[in-house]
Amino acid sequence: MPVQIIEVIDRSEQGITKPFICRGDDEKIYFVKGRGAGRRSLLCEWIAGNLGLSLGLPIAPFTVVNVPSALISLRSRDDVNELGSGPAFGSRRRQVVELSFTHIDKVPISSRRDVLAFDWWIRNGDRTLSDAGGNPNLFWDVKSDQLVVLDHNQAFDIHFSAQNFAALHVFKRECPSLFEDWVAQEHYATRYHDAMANWDGICNTIPDEWWYLDDERTLPTDFDPNTLRQQLLNCRGDAFWNMKS
Repeated sequence: MPVQIIEVIDRSEQGITKPFICRGDDEKIYFVKGRGAGRRSLLCEWIAGNLGLSLGLPIAPFTVVNVPSALISLRSRDDVNELGSGPAFGSRRRQVVELSFTHIDKVPISSRRDVLAFDWWIRNGDRTLSDAGGNPNLFWDVKSDQLVVLDHNQAFDIHFSAQNFAALHVFKRECPSLFEDWVAQEHYATRYHDAMANWDGICNTIPDEWWYLDDERTLPTDFDPNTLRQQLLNCRGDAFWNMKS
């Protein structure tokens, strides 16, 4: 049974999708992405997040939440229709701070490389940071002194740029240790193939509504899980790890 959203508290000013801050019937607070985020965004969040969990990445806890239509009809906010009713993506709020440039050296090298390789695999260029600023979509749990990974709404980017990735990724310093080491590449390719064993399970837990652009479910999205599956499985060999392609 999905968590039921019982209160829309506020809305985040961060990120492209600006998730709503909501309370669930489990009394936990969630950053919720619904109609306004777009169906593709929700699909990317769910698939990439679950793949990340399969790999042991420190993904912030997430789940499918349900937004009752009665809650939307209360119109507690002028923009509440952008949340919409029905199944939505909820990421549980944690006591964290956004990863800053000064935090990077606190992150273990193995974790930096894991995140870098994962973003390359899922074609996620939306994790940038330098001394001039950026948007890392990474957070730091001050209490546990650990990295927290979230926001995969721009994964599986058909316009992914290898050059921009190498120049802008928050952990770009680890590029030589990944893209010039075939042993590391084979290590990650094996892990990714193992993670794909759960592909059907991940897709089968996606709400049916997310595969359609309209509430009547007559207009399917152009998100093709079969094409994506094959793309993700093609993670071995020089072609996949070629940063000049």
